[in-house]
Amino acid sequence: MRGPHTVSDVMTHTAVAVGRDAPFKDIVTLMQEWKVSALPVLEGEGRVVGVVSEADLLLKEEFRDSDPDRLTQLRRLPDLAKAGALTAADVMTAPAVTVHPGATLGEAARIMARRRVKRLPVVNAEGLLEGVVSRADLLKVFLRTDEELAEEVRRDVVEPLLPAFRGKVGVRVSNGVVTLTGRVVNTSVVPLATRMARTVEGVVDVEWNLADETTAVGV
Repeated sequence: MRGPHTVSDVMTHTAVAVGRDAPFKDIVTLMQEWKVSALPVLEGEGRVVGVVSEADLLLKEEFRDSDPDRLTQLRRLPDLAKAGALTAADVMTAPAVTVHPGATLGEAARIMARRRVKRLPVVNAEGLLEGVVSRADLLKVFLRTDEELAEEVRRDVVEPLLPAFRGKVGVRVSNGVVTLTGRVVNTSVVPLATRMARTVEGVVDVEWNLADETTAVGV
């Protein structure tokens, strides 16, 4: 069976990044030019040491004309420090939240959700930047055609799980929704087949209309 899609299948391999000494205005300019919401910060041969996001940069605007009281100063001391930042090293969030290219899309999605980030630098075992994966990249699997999904469900679910049924189980896909049809010897296998079909990347939902072959009239 083919394994689940990984980050390396959907990530952007050409990623824009900045060095620790990049000036504040240069960071904003790069984000505008490349239409991205965050930039990895690199040092040495490309090791990711942090990330600068729009949220980090907006702290300068938030505190521009404010006069925070002492409690706010104590509570938001790191944010106030970033508000006075001049370079990427001053404003970046470190350590960076990253993901490896071999991680599944589900793993990447869970990291984004837990850490509340929209983009993740993709790094190898040495921590060197290999690309970037975004929320939009993770959604690319839902652009797969119904025909492609049906073929994968047949190959990776029906054939290995239901080999004895010899074409008696059909697979239909419409708008990403898989429907399994036909007759099987024992419908107890249906929940497992449904779960396996749902793990195919790009499947929106799984429905089934399978009858127990042992109860079929004339069979």
